[in-house]
Amino acid sequence: MGFQTLDDLTVAGRAVGVRVDINSPLGENAELADDARLRAHVDTLSELLERGGRVAILAHQGRPGGDAFEGLASHATRLDELLDAPVDFTDTTFSTAAREAIDDLPNGQAILLENTRFYSEEYMEFEPQRAARTHLVGRLAPHLDAFVNDAFAAAHRSQPSLVGFAHALPSYAGRIMEREIEVLGNVQSTPTPRAYVIGGAKIPDSMTIIRHSLDQGLADEILTTGLVANVFLLAAGHDLGDGSADVVYERGHWEQIDRAADLLESYPEKIHLPTDVAIERQNRRVEIGVEDLPPAGDEAVMDIGTDTVETYSDILATVGTTILNGPAGVFEESTFETGTRKLFDVVSDSGFSIVGGGDTSAAVRRFDITGFDHISTGGGAALRMLTGEPLPAIEALEA
Repeated sequence: MGFQTLDDLTVAGRAVGVRVDINSPLGENAELADDARLRAHVDTLSELLERGGRVAILAHQGRPGGDAFEGLASHATRLDELLDAPVDFTDTTFSTAAREAIDDLPNGQAILLENTRFYSEEYMEFEPQRAARTHLVGRLAPHLDAFVNDAFAAAHRSQPSLVGFAHALPSYAGRIMEREIEVLGNVQSTPTPRAYVIGGAKIPDSMTIIRHSLDQGLADEILTTGLVANVFLLAAGHDLGDGSADVVYERGHWEQIDRAADLLESYPEKIHLPTDVAIERQNRRVEIGVEDLPPAGDEAVMDIGTDTVETYSDILATVGTTILNGPAGVFEESTFETGTRKLFDVVSDSGFSIVGGGDTSAAVRRFDITGFDHISTGGGAALRMLTGEPLPAIEALEA
């Protein structure tokens, strides 16, 4: 790897800035509704604290103007509960008070600084050299001895806290960042044959993943589900009815049908489409074969059907690696969770398995499915890495 890790960092007695991604769903009174992302960073933070570091944690929550754009006080409280060391909080990010709090930290203790996105430049993107000259980095860097980036989920951003410190200080990858790069960046080294199960609603990204994985010889089988499968079915000449076609059109994905058609022409034996689907009819789940499409009226395709799950399961039983990205249907509704739940169960019991994408991870948590070899903490970042695109925060560590 072209970057340093915690194995290369002398920690004891040093002030270490750690960028994490603990951007989480919030409930009433801006309290945490899900602490999965905080728990993911426990290994990195615990290691630094146990090795005697003075740890200043940087993170963001939400986007300006959004409902989840809140402070990090409740995050600090939860981190204090998760870690075997005190975690303090300051409601400022780089003010004199914040800098003094870092200077006064005892060895083996941490402080969480306030939401970096409360600072306007943090919601802008810069080249690393320019990011190092922003107020956030310029004020904090002199009070830090090293920088650790563990925020893989935000690694596709080029914001000051993600790329600027890496230009201003000796910089290292945290344990999450290290694992994500090792797995997602080396898919070509995983056992073969490989199957990509591609679903969900992020059609352009999914098409790019499919094209990249097939052109680069990474994928032996592509199993389509979700809205991705609907686009491929349309490309193959199936009439899904107005209910499903309108969804594709309204989301601006009509041109993706042409991309799907090109892929089907180039790789007809490797791309698999559902043979049956589930629709909602009179408040019930009804499964129909694709040869019986379109459904009556405005009934939309909401899930893959039982026959498709069985066919895909047979394929997955023969592969060495499965990359799972995207749910198979509208899993948030119990009526249409079946395809996602059953298919995910199959993948978890298959060979080497990789889970990528925010909605995919959310489905894994919803159904409490275990057994996957790697569950990525990133949504957009995982997609970018799976498509072979560079991630600014990782490039900054490698510079």
